[in-house]
Amino acid sequence: MSTGELLGIEPLELKFPFELRKQISCALQLLNKTDNYVAFKVKTTNPKKYCVRPNTGVVLPRSTCDVAVTMQAQKEAPPDMQCRDKFLLQSVKANDGVTAKDITAEMFNKEAGHVVEECKLRVVYVSPPQPPSPVREGSEEGSPPRGSDNGHANAAEFAAAARAFSEGLEAQDKSNEARALISKLTAEKNSAIQQNNKLRQELELLKRASSKSGGGVSFMVVILIGLLGIIMGYIMKK
Repeated sequence: MSTGELLGIEPLELKFPFELRKQISCALQLLNKTDNYVAFKVKTTNPKKYCVRPNTGVVLPRSTCDVAVTMQAQKEAPPDMQCRDKFLLQSVKANDGVTAKDITAEMFNKEAGHVVEECKLRVVYVSPPQPPSPVREGSEEGSPPRGSDNGHANAAEFAAAARAFSEGLEAQDKSNEARALISKLTAEKNSAIQQNNKLRQELELLKRASSKSGGGVSFMVVILIGLLGIIMGYIMKK
């Protein structure tokens, strides 16, 4: 903080995180060290580039005042990120009860006998803050950085996902084949059961006809009984 007798100024360097085509602001705080009203005025060597609010004002006794310095969006970066712009903050004792509307340029005129305290502030460009790097799960304090393994880890994860997807497709194909086979076997079984029922009905009719005629079991009945046994065995195997 400045060691001036009237105002303490923080910071003495206006640091702007420089980014192209972006408006950037920097905060400046003024502290009145006295029991008097103190008027101030802020000047810059490049007024078209910066906007200061407020650029003039009054700091009450033992109080603070915040000043916002805004740099307009820049289309080009300066060579080596060096800035030669400067600010000059002037302060002077004022009458009690004075307001910002009462401040005039004459109050800061040294030739008129006014005691004007001045403090020069320089502008510094800094790199914009970088987003924090993601921390991998399971990392421990003191462990070596694993940034170089990210490519291998991503490739392994992709390969595992592709393999799982392929296995899922194969399993789905096998499941579809199994369902088709079950449907086919079920249809054959139902057909065999229907055929068996038909043969039973025909056998029953032959038995009745044989009973009415008083004869023995015909050769055709024997054949039908044999076929019925074969079909029943086929159904049991299914």
